[in-house]
Parts: sequence; C-alpha cells; structure tokens
Amino acid sequence: MKKAIIVGSGIAGIASAIRLQNKGYNVQVLEKNSYPGGKLTQFSRDGFRFDAGPSLFTMPNLVTELFEISGKKSTDYFNFDQLRVLCNYFYEDGTRISADSDVNVFADEIGRKTTDSAEKVKNHLKKSKFIYEATEEQFLNKSLHKLDSFLTLSTAASIFKFPFLNIFSSMNQVNQKKFTDSKTVRLFNRYATYNGSNPYKAPGILNIIPHLEFGLGAYLPKGGMHEITNSLVKLAKEIGVDFHFNQEVTAIETGNNLVKSVTTESGNYSADVVVCNADIHTVYEKLIPSAKKLKEVDKQERSSSALIFYWGIDKEFPELDVHNIMFTEDYKTEFDHIFDSKTIYEDPTIYINITSKHIKEDAPKGKENWFVMINVPSVYGQDWDSMIAEARQNILSKISRILGKDIEKLILFEEQLTPQLIQDKTYSFKGSLYGTSSNSRFAAFFRHKNFSSQYKNLYFCGGSVHPGGGIPLALSSAKIIEKLIK
Repeated sequence: MKKAIIVGSGIAGIASAIRLQNKGYNVQVLEKNSYPGGKLTQFSRDGFRFDAGPSLFTMPNLVTELFEISGKKSTDYFNFDQLRVLCNYFYEDGTRISADSDVNVFADEIGRKTTDSAEKVKNHLKKSKFIYEATEEQFLNKSLHKLDSFLTLSTAASIFKFPFLNIFSSMNQVNQKKFTDSKTVRLFNRYATYNGSNPYKAPGILNIIPHLEFGLGAYLPKGGMHEITNSLVKLAKEIGVDFHFNQEVTAIETGNNLVKSVTTESGNYSADVVVCNADIHTVYEKLIPSAKKLKEVDKQERSSSALIFYWGIDKEFPELDVHNIMFTEDYKTEFDHIFDSKTIYEDPTIYINITSKHIKEDAPKGKENWFVMINVPSVYGQDWDSMIAEARQNILSKISRILGKDIEKLILFEEQLTPQLIQDKTYSFKGSLYGTSSNSRFAAFFRHKNFSSQYKNLYFCGGSVHPGGGIPLALSSAKIIEKLIK
C-alpha cells in the first residue's frame, strides 16, 4: 500500500487524509500541536465554551460528503442547525438591521430602515447567485493550473460570462453603483473580510459571497464549530488514518524531482505522496528551502489578521444573536489603516459571535460567551502591546455606547488571540488568516496552485492556496487534490 503523509491537521489536512485513505493510501498526519484542527479549535473556562477560530459555517455538504465517501452516515457523527437570522447589524445612529435568511424578509428590512429599496437588495442577491453559478465548477472544484481543467463545456460557458462577473471594478464600486445608502453599502462590503480582503481594492466578483449565506444558508454545528474537527478526526481514525501529534515537521527531503520523506524532531517518515496543509510561505521557507521558490508568493499582499477577545459576560442581551456586527462610520478609513498604515483604526468595526444564543450549554444560565473580533493588519513589527491595549478600550467604548451598558463591568474573565499567536500556533505567515488577500483584480485566481511543478508527488491544501481561505474553500482544496493524485 502506498504511503501518504499529511503535514498539518487543519480542516483541509484532515479532509485530505480522509480522501486519500479512501483512495487506497496508508495515511499518516503529522501535527506540531497537541491537538488537531489548526485554527478550528475550542477551549473552555469557568463553565463557558468558546470556538477559538472560524465561527461561520456554510456549505455543510462539503463536510457531510466526507462521511458519504467513507461509507458512513453523516448524522451518526455530525449534525447542525440552519440559522434563521444570519446576522444583526448595528449602526451608530441607532439603526439596527436583522438579516433574516428569508431574502424577502431581509430585503423588506433594508427597504424600511435605509434609503435603498427591497428590489435593489433582491437584484443584488440574484447577481450574487449568478456569479456563484458561473464560477462554481471551474473555480471551486478544479485546479486553475491544469490545462485539462479548461477543456470543458462548463469552462467555455464561464468564459462567456466573464464580462458580467465584475472583475474590472472593485467590490465597493459595484456596491456603490447599486445602493445609495452607506449602511447598505457597508453591509455588503463587509463580505470582503470573509477572505481577509479590502472591499475598496478587491474585485467585485467577491460579491459572490453573500449567496453562500442567503442562497445556500448559514449553519451552526450542534456542539459548536469545533465539532467539525472532532467528527472528521473520529471518522479519519475509524477508516485507518494515523495521527501523530507533537510532531513538528522540520524538513521535507527531496531527490530526483520527488519528495522522498518527511522529517520531524523525533523521526523520519517515508512517503509516496506528501500533502502540505501549512501556509505556503512556511513550506518554502522552512521545509523545502532548496526548492525553486515562486517569487509571486511573496509579492502578493497578505490578508488581514484578527484580534479576538473571549469574554465571559455576566448578562444576557436579547438584542444580540449568534452573529452580530457593529459598524464603523468610516469603513474606508478603517481599511486604509489595516492595509496601508498597518495599524488599527480608532473606531473599528466589531464582530460579536455568541454561540450560547443557540447552544445553551456554552454559557452558565443568565450569562453569554462573547467572541469579540476586529480585523487588524498582519504582523509587520508593530508595537502590538500598545495597539491591543488601545483597541480594547475602543472596542469596549463602542459596544457600551451602542448597547447602552457598561460592558467592562460585566466581563467575568478574558482570553485573547492576537496576530502573533496566530502566527506562532498555526505557522500562518505574518499571522495572516487567509494567506494572501484578494486585493487586486485577479488575485483570487492566482493563488498558489495545489501541486508542485518541481516535485511530482508534492501537493498543497488549505487557506493559503487555491481556491482560498475559510472552511468551504479549504475543504474544496482537499477535493481538488484528490482529483490531481492519480
């Protein structure tokens, strides 16, 4: 039986392991941490449970499919609920918009609370669906770096639709043409942050993202986001995948244009196939320094990072839901700070995730588990201690102002996740959450390929390579690799 080594047990690495084990390989996963999941982890404290990383779950079929190809019933391992309210939006003038999963209800809400009509919203979401359907087969399910990926009828149809996909305008330019109210524009611009990009630079094709929520649905796993990791690791072990934790890979040995083995601090693992689920920059810099480094990897702008506060809150807030956004009044200035000045804006847009709204066991009765996040720059040698201290006060001030309550007095305890910790724990270069950003016209299409041109048996999955960051795209990268490996 041929051997496959997976470097890293992020969600894409686990999915790749399952797919290759089912393909007939003897799969071993090497993970530097003592736990699987990469960014998709959890922790508990004082009766509160927190998902430490990704908080939005879309396209659950990419998870359940892994059970199906393994001959298992997904509901025996993994279950989830669809969210009726996708997100609650808060603005400084007191406007509050609830994004219902029913497009008509949501559009009517926009029509009542902004100067934009419900019809404009419906048309925008129809265009989002059009972009998704025009690009799904080619972009999400295939390598963009193989000629045979383009020799299909579906590709020809996609190319015909290319002029209508808003490639040549920024996301903000498209949204400003469609809407007159800055509240609506900000609401749809925020979807650029789903892959760590700047809506004032990223192409309008990123308006595909709203369809993932409004068209395909947003969900929450029973037990929390970390249940995605737990259930898939359980499945992988059952079908024969071996996991080796506390095994940091120090080198990938090569010869004759092939990967021969993978070295850790405690041993050497021979391999017929190696799949790297690590930031592509780290792979080239630390694991295969002799490889012909692709210069474009370093030329592309890094995505944003995140500053997260995990707060046990001694109160329940009925006006909040699972997902909540409190907008800055000057969205462009916020992104200028993040991507140009590499600093944190004094009035950041705040995301609050509260799983205890839906999973009551995640917080003691009468309390809530707050995952409070702002978008911040990647690591460029900034004075993070002072930046974080200032951002914390600005965040507390903003939330307290909008909710009319002194939030700091309600915090029972606090944990933090900073860009430096993201970099250290997950080997994400400069702490960027999604590898490279999509802040240029074709950046989303020119992410690093899923295979090595130099080493015939080396492949890449995860958020830093095609098709991109986030749970659905990371899972799609594993699916692409399965097709590439003969």
